[in-house]
Amino acid sequence: MASRSKSNELKIIRIYDAALKIVWDAWTDPEQAAHWWGPRGFTITTHSKDLRSGGSWHYTMHGPDGVNYPNMTHYLEVEKYSRLVYDHGGYEDRPPLFRVTVIFSELKGKTKMDMTMSLPTPEAAEETRQFIKKAGGNATWDRLAEYLSKKSTNKEQFVINRTFDSDIKTIFEMWTNPKHFAHWMGPTGSSLQFLRSDIKPGGSTFYSMSGEGFKMYGNTNYLEIEKPNRIVYTQQFCDENEKISRHPMAPTWPETMLTVVTFEEESLHKTRITLTWEPHGSATKEEIAAFVNERSGMTQGWTGSFDKLEQYLEKI
Repeated sequence: MASRSKSNELKIIRIYDAALKIVWDAWTDPEQAAHWWGPRGFTITTHSKDLRSGGSWHYTMHGPDGVNYPNMTHYLEVEKYSRLVYDHGGYEDRPPLFRVTVIFSELKGKTKMDMTMSLPTPEAAEETRQFIKKAGGNATWDRLAEYLSKKSTNKEQFVINRTFDSDIKTIFEMWTNPKHFAHWMGPTGSSLQFLRSDIKPGGSTFYSMSGEGFKMYGNTNYLEIEKPNRIVYTQQFCDENEKISRHPMAPTWPETMLTVVTFEEESLHKTRITLTWEPHGSATKEEIAAFVNERSGMTQGWTGSFDKLEQYLEKI
């Protein structure tokens, strides 16, 4: 979710586990950008790219519904490995939607991407914020994280980020206190009940999740908890007797999933969650393919959970 710095600006911060040059190249090389640019389900075709101040990038985005979206990005500033400023969303028959400033900086072997989208008015910024959220546009930067991981480790991962208007201690508590956790975890329309909970390193939980027409069980085993910055755990589906089973609606889903959740302060009362999900253990090629093919569904499911968390935070 984009966070607000000024009323007419949208701001996005991401930390990528890759060297600055690798991240820059993934951004600026059209062949690499084709692997991740755009919301989930979209692809792009680059017609031409002239990466320099005064240059432009002409490309077409292809939506999952078959609709094509021609785009012309005009570069105002290009400082290699450091900074891009460009006008985005325009084409021959329409003006740009907003101006983008992206600053890339090295951060202990990782790369920080600090992006600001500037719009003419606060009203235009809010309209764009809602449009990006509805279209799943922020998943673009999660797809970049997945691409970089695949490039460097050959691992298939799912990544999703969300920024919440709350301090880091409160957000961490939402993930580690079962009383809070049960109120928001699970897709929209579902509810979670802990049948056993011991959230600590070496501890585990046993829970049921139910919704319209379904009920399933699962367990979680906690590997690491570093307050208030990091949680690592594995998850498996099971039956009511805690016997390991498979997803009742997806028999080729991997048996064990590894989840890593990190918490970062963007400001005093803003916390960014980065969640990374991947098959764990001896997953088969068929299971990994099922995982990769379900990324759009995972985005929808986790977005529903995060929406519920946002609503819950407003009540407490």
